[in-house]
Amino acid sequence: MNMKIFSNNLLSDRKILTGIIVFLTILIFVGCNSGQTTNEKNQSKEQMEIAKESFGATKNGTLVDLFTLKNNQGMIVKITNFGGIVTSLIVPDKNGNFEDVVLGFDNLEGYLGEHPYFGAIVGRYGNRIAKGKFTVDGEEYTLAVNNDENHLHGGLEGFDKKVWDAEPVETANGLALKLTYLSEDMEEGYPGNLNVTVTYTLTNDNELKIDYEAVTDKACPVNLTHHSYFNLTACKQDVHGHEVMIDADRYVIVDESLIPTGDLPVVEGTPLDFTTAMKIGARIDNVPGGYDHCYVVNKEVDAIELIATVTEPESGRVMEVYSTEPGVQLYTGNFLDGSVTGRNDIVYLKHYGFCLETQHYPDSPNQPNFPSTILKPGEKYTHSTVYKFMTR
Repeated sequence: MNMKIFSNNLLSDRKILTGIIVFLTILIFVGCNSGQTTNEKNQSKEQMEIAKESFGATKNGTLVDLFTLKNNQGMIVKITNFGGIVTSLIVPDKNGNFEDVVLGFDNLEGYLGEHPYFGAIVGRYGNRIAKGKFTVDGEEYTLAVNNDENHLHGGLEGFDKKVWDAEPVETANGLALKLTYLSEDMEEGYPGNLNVTVTYTLTNDNELKIDYEAVTDKACPVNLTHHSYFNLTACKQDVHGHEVMIDADRYVIVDESLIPTGDLPVVEGTPLDFTTAMKIGARIDNVPGGYDHCYVVNKEVDAIELIATVTEPESGRVMEVYSTEPGVQLYTGNFLDGSVTGRNDIVYLKHYGFCLETQHYPDSPNQPNFPSTILKPGEKYTHSTVYKFMTR
């Protein structure tokens, strides 16, 4: 009987010991797997980077920084807090070669000089306001005039020439650079103190996402946009071979001074029809001066939707554009004339870059039939745009 008890106890002890071994094995297995997952996450985080360096100083001595964001796919975007300018955007081609697909300069001096808004945040009002005048709440305001008799892209010293406060942040979508600026009452003639935030986010899906916010203490027009000049060949040639699709059945027709007449004619049957993909150069000779037109995109109000796709067949690069805005301006670098030398000593010739500026329509403050751009106290201006890159 004692032997039986001993045998039972031994059996019980063996079961307990076996259970302990199994439990410890599970712990070790889970621990090892957990360690691998953590390492993978750490490696992924290490591949995602944001760095800050000095970019020089403005003519009045204000220090300027340059921020470099890199995702875990190897895509790189460089942004300076002078004008919120995207100075460089490096993406792969179909063979995995990484190259810069935006026009710009190697140093701050280039941006301090004369240039056509390369890569900048444009505001308070992107595009034109006729004769630099508008009326809000019965009061007429006069803006700085800098485009013949009209006001363009915020005036003589718009947001593209301001030094913004900058703060690197991490978001659920990826690394981001948050820029803020206070445009004081009557700056360039605009009423109200306008607090603006622009956040650039680089995602691991090779998206450059731009989120705009603004609030004011006095009613004023607001129409912010981004003004990068893209060339998916990395400036090896002009953009005539780029195939463009714009989901828009109508466009904003303008007069000889590029101010809207108020009509929104259909694009069908005109050289402005990009409802199916068409090379930029296919019909550009039939468009006096080249493309510089605002399209009325087909989308739900305020929803972020795909509005344009650009494909460059030789490199295989594709850029998709998503936006919340009712319009997008296609501009084909018509005024580039070889007088500007950019990064890597590339001379920017006519049509060496194209812009897709997501925005409201030109001169909206003076066009009662256009969607309103008037921001009032207690309201918040919001606008999101995504430039997504891939290959095919």
